[in-house]
Amino acid sequence: FAAVLVLLESPFGQTSPAPAEGVGLNPLLRHPSMMIHPPMLYSGYTLFAVPFAFAVGALITRRLNADWIRGTRPFTLAAWFFLGVGIVLGARWSYSELGWGGYWAWDPVENASLMPWLTGTAFLHSVMIQEKRGMLKVWNVSLVLATGTLAILGTFLVRSGILESIHAFGASTLGVPFLGLIVLMIGGSIALVASRAESLRSAHRLDSLLSREAAFLLNNLVLVALCFVVFWGTFFPLISEAVTGTEASVGPPWFNRYITPLALALVVLSGIGPLIAWRRATAANLRRNFTVPVAAGVLTLAACVAAGVRGNAGALLMFAFAAFVLGAVGQELARGVRARRAMAKESVPRAVLSVVRRNRGRYGGYLVHAGVAVMFVGVAASSAFQEQRLVQLRPGATERVGDYAVTYVKPTSAVVAAPNGRLERIDLGAVLSVRRGDAPPRTLTTYKSYFPSTDPSLGPISRFFEGEATSEVGLQAGLRRDLWTAIAPDIGRLLPRIPEGDEVFADADELTPEQRGA
Repeated sequence: FAAVLVLLESPFGQTSPAPAEGVGLNPLLRHPSMMIHPPMLYSGYTLFAVPFAFAVGALITRRLNADWIRGTRPFTLAAWFFLGVGIVLGARWSYSELGWGGYWAWDPVENASLMPWLTGTAFLHSVMIQEKRGMLKVWNVSLVLATGTLAILGTFLVRSGILESIHAFGASTLGVPFLGLIVLMIGGSIALVASRAESLRSAHRLDSLLSREAAFLLNNLVLVALCFVVFWGTFFPLISEAVTGTEASVGPPWFNRYITPLALALVVLSGIGPLIAWRRATAANLRRNFTVPVAAGVLTLAACVAAGVRGNAGALLMFAFAAFVLGAVGQELARGVRARRAMAKESVPRAVLSVVRRNRGRYGGYLVHAGVAVMFVGVAASSAFQEQRLVQLRPGATERVGDYAVTYVKPTSAVVAAPNGRLERIDLGAVLSVRRGDAPPRTLTTYKSYFPSTDPSLGPISRFFEGEATSEVGLQAGLRRDLWTAIAPDIGRLLPRIPEGDEVFADADELTPEQRGA
């Protein structure tokens, strides 16, 4: 990387001619999430280099016990955490800024960040089996090496321009060096694992399919299958062009067809793992541990059907499976607190703190499982039960969307100047009144911002309507639903006035900054 900076892409290159003043941050990126999203992703990508390097070192020196795993655990957890935070912040930015009300579009660069997170998650689960039973050594080292390689692949996708993406930098001179590095990492990893196969032999075998080891292994297979589906869909344009000579791509429906059943399996396995015993589960153990969580899932499914939630079996199953996971986590926490109170005679809050503090890894894992279940509930609900409406409204008109009556109160406009007095953007928007049932109406404001183009051939006014435009949404967020509004102003009537404005400001250089701003 140092060689790339010094020899190929120096960050100290000069722009010619040098601009008198910078143009500022890209308009799409002016969102609080974007202050944190890039460094979070960067931290996750780069920290995954540490377990990758330790795995390579362990393979070269044949020190293949669990010591290298314990040494890299903090780095792996930190990388997984930062990458996960970065992904969630990027989804939040998409939801607010891209103008389509979604949080995931299966864009190649989005997928590039998800793939190492999935394999990193699989590694964090399977290392517990190696530490406890001395199993899955080949699997663990392969997952670490794959995660490190996929992290570099994400950088390659952003910087090479080989796939179209709203996140990519376009054509770059870095494609070949990064491709060479990826080939070296893949080839070296395969060679090292193959040459150390004898040393990586497991100390024990799987005793039973009804065991925690088997649940973790199935969980890993699902995570790797998810990663493979994302990889195949992301690179399908290149694969199809290489095989058929014609570039073809797949869209969100293709991803959803394969991701949905795998996501359902992942959620239910995340509830089974903490409940089932190591080595071999007995019928009594299964009955004792699964009765309450299964009842929670069945009752949730029945409640959803009774409440009229129909039309999407996948979403209903996800609600039931998430309730199963939350029931499992709640049951395990309740048992730990009950045992602690019996031993130490502590109050419930103090017993909760004591139990969690004494076994942070275990209950931290439970918290993550609960969080993933809640996240998938949100994904299932927003995917299966969203209602979208695109309408043309005049001021005073009302449109019904589901249970809501949305009234277009009035249009808004604003000319926004930067602190230096320079005209920064033109906003055209709307004030909306939203009423649900007999509740008092709420006001939402949405607008579209027009930023100037840097094309010197455009006039002082027309450059704002030939440049980049961003939508700022009006959002009423709630626990059960979000109401999301965005405006697409019809600027057709403005078109005759824009050339007039260009003429008025043709001699803007003769104006003072105060006059120009006004």
